[in-house]
Amino acid sequence: MDIQEIAQEAEKTAVLRITETGRSDIEALVVKESPLTIVLDNQELVTVLCSPVNLKYLAVGFLFSEGLLESKGEIKKIIADERKGIVWIETKGDKGVGTDVLNRRFITSGCGRGASFYSIADAQNMRRVESHVEVSSGEVFALVDEFQHHSEVYKATHGVHSAALCDRNTILIFSEDIGRHNALDKIFGECILKDMPTDDRIIIVSGRISSEMSLKVARRGIPIIVSIAAPTNAGVKLAADLGITLIGLVRGKRMNIYSGAWRITD
Repeated sequence: MDIQEIAQEAEKTAVLRITETGRSDIEALVVKESPLTIVLDNQELVTVLCSPVNLKYLAVGFLFSEGLLESKGEIKKIIADERKGIVWIETKGDKGVGTDVLNRRFITSGCGRGASFYSIADAQNMRRVESHVEVSSGEVFALVDEFQHHSEVYKATHGVHSAALCDRNTILIFSEDIGRHNALDKIFGECILKDMPTDDRIIIVSGRISSEMSLKVARRGIPIIVSIAAPTNAGVKLAADLGITLIGLVRGKRMNIYSGAWRITD
């Protein structure tokens, strides 16, 4: 990523830096934060705060992660205005969103302000992820090492979360955003629009794995999720119930396997 690409997600600001040796006026890079409004079949659905890039992927990924769309074939047209921060999505059947769905919108456990349409029934009705894929602990460590060196925006600002879709050997898609949910949805939106399969893949994220994160991964049929951070108890339980291998606190050559340990070999 070059300087121009970093400038899409960050800008310079004047700061006063204080160290043990004194004070100095410097310029520092801070990440950009912008609202994205998602409109589904002429109905304003939600506004999320996000990094102002790849908004089309974010909108599509969000709708699929929340169960509001089920297949790419449902989409008739997508119009994205990144300057205004609006994505309009029109479906072939003009599905719309029922009042019952809108009434169960809640604030997620994400960084900043995010919305979700997740409910307990979503988890109870979700199919278990059936995958016999296995990976070695060494492959997990290698992928996480590649992941941690991938984000130039994080290196420059320390203000974004990252997510990656991987096979056993390398990163296939990488995304970042001020919100960990958004970073994951951008991955899924790109996969959907580019017809990239997610079966037998691995997701790596920088943030904690809560129940909404486990549910997003389960919706795409992904069997393994890995995080540098720790999970919540609900995230662990949901992953176990849905047949997902959940790995957290990957640091150096150490990791914790919270569910589905049979998929990790030596």
